[in-house]
Amino acid sequence: MTGQQAEAFGPWLGRQLRRAGMSQAQLAGELGKTRAAVSAWITGRAEPREDVKAQIAHILGTDLASLVTRTADVPLTLPLFWQHRPAHSDGGREYGNVAAFAFDADLSVLAREATQNSLDERFDPQQPVRVHYTLHELSGEHLDAFLTFVHWEELSAHYEQAAAGTQKVSRGLRAALDELTSSRSLLLLRIDDYNACGLTGPEYGDGRYAAVVRRTLDSHKSQGGRAGGSYGLGKATLWATSRFGLVLVNSTLSEPHEGRTQRRVVGRLDLPWHTLDGEAYAGPAWFGEPDTDPERKDVARSWWADERTVHGLHLDRTNDEPGTSFLIVGAHDASGDAETLQEMHDKCVRSLSDGFWAAMIGGRDAGPLLDARVTTLRNGQVVIAEERVDPHAHHASLSRALQAYLDGGTVPELTAGDQVANAEVPLIVTPLKGTGRARDKGREHLAVLLLTPADDADERFNRIVCMRGNRMTIAEQRPRDLPLGTMPFQGVLLAGYATGRTGEDVDLAEAFLRASEPPEHDRWDRTEELTTSYERGALSRIKEFRQSIDKMARALAVRREATRTGGPSVLRELLTLETDAASSGRGRTHSFPTVRNLSARLEETGAWNVTVTLRLPDADDPWLLRPVAKFDVRSGGRPTIEWSLLVGSESCRAEDGHIIVEPGVRTAVFTGVTDPATHPVKGAFARLAVDILQPRGGAA
Repeated sequence: MTGQQAEAFGPWLGRQLRRAGMSQAQLAGELGKTRAAVSAWITGRAEPREDVKAQIAHILGTDLASLVTRTADVPLTLPLFWQHRPAHSDGGREYGNVAAFAFDADLSVLAREATQNSLDERFDPQQPVRVHYTLHELSGEHLDAFLTFVHWEELSAHYEQAAAGTQKVSRGLRAALDELTSSRSLLLLRIDDYNACGLTGPEYGDGRYAAVVRRTLDSHKSQGGRAGGSYGLGKATLWATSRFGLVLVNSTLSEPHEGRTQRRVVGRLDLPWHTLDGEAYAGPAWFGEPDTDPERKDVARSWWADERTVHGLHLDRTNDEPGTSFLIVGAHDASGDAETLQEMHDKCVRSLSDGFWAAMIGGRDAGPLLDARVTTLRNGQVVIAEERVDPHAHHASLSRALQAYLDGGTVPELTAGDQVANAEVPLIVTPLKGTGRARDKGREHLAVLLLTPADDADERFNRIVCMRGNRMTIAEQRPRDLPLGTMPFQGVLLAGYATGRTGEDVDLAEAFLRASEPPEHDRWDRTEELTTSYERGALSRIKEFRQSIDKMARALAVRREATRTGGPSVLRELLTLETDAASSGRGRTHSFPTVRNLSARLEETGAWNVTVTLRLPDADDPWLLRPVAKFDVRSGGRPTIEWSLLVGSESCRAEDGHIIVEPGVRTAVFTGVTDPATHPVKGAFARLAVDILQPRGGAA
């Protein structure tokens, strides 16, 4: 954005008079005009002559050019301050923002929710949204300077009172304040997006700004039904990730407000109910200029900040593209698995990749939807260089599958190592209540299933990553009852707008699936919106869709003439592999059998049925392996259970509880069924582990 539009003269003049504390009658007296004339200017019924405008500029303490361009307010020394909302007059109390408790204060959840919101607000559809996560640790004079800019002394008494309570939020505040005092360091996390719409709209009316800064549970989406979010909860993760409940905002608008687009700045604080000096406060507070409208007396509103203030608040933006910067003050990862700067940096990268790898891939006809980067600083100096999130590096086989689809390079069935198979999966969209005919089952939408052989480095496989809309990962589905000999694979399911197609069925499928998602947007299942908005049978259509995905995956994954080499040696979910070398503490190498694939299910009898595919190194002697089934319980040793059945395949045989594999066999498959009579607890209450032991000597 290179310029800003002039605001209409009347609203601009009215605001300048309020900011200056001058009435219409006073201006009229200074000009020698009637009050009615000034009123006509402000309401837009008339506009003064140029010579009168020059007089107005002089009275307001500015120049004529400012009245002509009207892209900025007349400079006044309005003080920034924190406005705390008074407590409810009926005695009601909130001990924290309820919306913030809908999600964990986890960096992965934050990355998912905040980036989804950025994608939903893409401004130029021909360009990707660019998001940049910056971790910045402050200490010493850098910390002191920041706290001065944010008016920390003004907040201290409120923090102390809010931290004195016994509720969860109060205890968390107490710990955060104590750590700030003892460590004299503070972690900031800034999330910048570019090529997004920015926080447009009025201060208090409907719009993006009010939905984020002033309201709770307002999902103000304007992307024609393409939005990923729908509950208005995601923005609360910004405040939940702050140990102090404090977020500062700097937005560049895609459309002018008050004649301006750049550096719309505001702060919002979420505290629990508390009292101070005999006054009770509801908890929320805003940082800004005092509103000069008499009806909004004592309210803090956003202001058009200068570059010095933006820099002092660590809210600098690199250019004038539309978008928003959110600064989370006192950022932390509540899961506890990311505490150091390096760990938090890595988790941001990993979370962005896991949630949005598909949105970062472009194809033959269109570029990617998203570009994501992470940088880490300490007192203004780079400590971990900017890292661009590369989907092909983090999810190589999944990225290969989607890339092939976007480039038109898929095949109907797999016959070679790195091919990508493409098949259609029907989804029947139930009619909305009141719109369908009697016995109308619904409209068919053909989703796209992509399947490709898993790479050797894949730690997880035999899964299907499902998505719609802007290609954010929604769910991960593991097909059941895979046949023996199924190759390890990775799958991608594209539905709705993620297919890249247009049409009524696409629109209907997108809305239908979005209605079946909970606030976390992590599965397609029963929701209140689904059952109340759609005709009876909607949940059954969702279940049928998932079953159809499994069925098609089984068909595509059956080995034909595909050629594969190597295999992952990591352990999989329900099975562990141990050899004498491993159990004696020596490092495991590829000279021992490794797990290539497994599937397991719990039968109606309570028995576990597990099928294991082993990859074996070349050997001159037969392999003698002993599968041992155990229950993986929460505490104590893992109790051993007996097999009721142990069966080999054409590549091996079962004898006296052992699996024997002849020399030269590189892949062996066996099936075992546990004996429920030996289960210490019901099979459904424990996870099965299978240790495959190699007796000393290892040969039959």
